[in-house]
Amino acid sequence: MACTCGSGKGVKVAGCRNNGACLTGGCNKMNVFDWLSNMDMPSEDRFDIVEVRFKNGRKDFFRNKDRLNLVTGDPVVVEVPNGHHIGYVSLQGELVRLQMQKKKVSADDQIRKIYRIAHQKDLEKFEEVKKREMPTLYRTREIIRNMKLSMKLSDVEYQADNTKATFYYSADDRVDFRELIKVLAAEFRIRVEMRQISLRQEAGRLGGIGVCGRELCCSTWLADFKNVTTSAARYQNLSLNPSKLSGQCGRLKCCLNYELETYLEALEDIPKIEGPLLTEKGAASLQKTDIFRKIMWFGYSEENTWYPLNVERVNEILRMNQEGKKPASLEENVAAVKEPVASLNSDLERMDKKFSSKSRRKKKKKSKKDGRGKKPNPRG
Repeated sequence: MACTCGSGKGVKVAGCRNNGACLTGGCNKMNVFDWLSNMDMPSEDRFDIVEVRFKNGRKDFFRNKDRLNLVTGDPVVVEVPNGHHIGYVSLQGELVRLQMQKKKVSADDQIRKIYRIAHQKDLEKFEEVKKREMPTLYRTREIIRNMKLSMKLSDVEYQADNTKATFYYSADDRVDFRELIKVLAAEFRIRVEMRQISLRQEAGRLGGIGVCGRELCCSTWLADFKNVTTSAARYQNLSLNPSKLSGQCGRLKCCLNYELETYLEALEDIPKIEGPLLTEKGAASLQKTDIFRKIMWFGYSEENTWYPLNVERVNEILRMNQEGKKPASLEENVAAVKEPVASLNSDLERMDKKFSSKSRRKKKKKSKKDGRGKKPNPRG
C-alpha cells in the first residue's frame, strides 16, 4: 500500500517521502483526513497547534511556536516532561482546533512546544531505542510472574531520549506495583511509568482482524469507547451468545451501537407482545419479528408451522382479545361455514347417475343386437 502521509502540490507523495511503503509505520492507523489541506489560508491566521501521533495511535497536541513549515507525516522532536520525544505530525490547521474542542483541551500555556523537525541522526537513535522495547516487554512479564502480580502487561514504549519507559498494563483489580517499579528501574536503568488501560484500549494497541474481515475499529478509527449493554443486542433481535457478541477484548462489540438508533426508530411501529394471541384455534406465541419489513411470525404450540402476520393484523387481533373476542384463526376473523358432505358431493352423484344410466342403456342395446343378428352354427 502506498504511503498516505499527505500530499504535496504535485503528484508526488509528501510527508515521510518514502513512496511505496510508509516510513512512519502507521499511516492508516487513527488517521483523520485533512479536507482543508489544499486551501490557502493566511499564514498569520494559521492555527499554531499541531496534532502529533506516537506509538500505536496515541496522540497529543503541541504548539508550533517557531512557525516551522510542517507537512503531515513529518517526524518532529517535541517537548515532554524531563526530556524530549519523537512523533509524527498527524493533523494541523483548523481541524486541530475542532479536535481540541471535541476532546475538551484548552489552548493555554499548558500545551508544550515542538523543538524542531527530526534529523536523520535523531531517527537513527530513536530506532536504536525502540529495539529495547520487545526485550524489556518479555523480561518484565517474567518479573511480574515471579512477583505473582495479577496484571497483564501489553506494551512498552520508550522515550526517544532513552531516559523513560511507559509500561501499559490491564488488571481487573487494583495492583500494588510499588515494588515492581523499584525492580524495573534497577533492571533497565530508566525512569518507569506504569499506566493502566482498559481491555478495549489494550485491543486497540495490539490490533487484529475482526469477524467482519476488517481491522478492529478500536485500532483504526475509534477513539471514544461508549458503554455497550446487552439491551442493544435484544433490540436488534440478536441471539445472546457471548462468544458471538464479544470482541477480541472480551467485552461486547462496539459495533452493536452503530445501528441501534435505526432499530429503535423502527421498533416504534412494532406492537409489544406480552402474551400469546388468543384464537378459536388456540393460543399463538410470537416466534420471530422482522423489524424493518414489519412482519411478525406466530405459531401454535401443537404445530410446527409459523404464520407471518403484518403489524396491522397483529394490532387487530390484540384489540379483539382486549374486547374479549377471539378470531377464528390468525388469518381470518370468521370461520368458514362447513357444508355437509352430501351437499358438497351432490353434483358428483348426479353425474355418476347420469353416466351410469347411459352405460346401462348401451349394454341393453348391445345385448339385443347380439341376440337378433346371431347366425345358427351349421356344424351344430
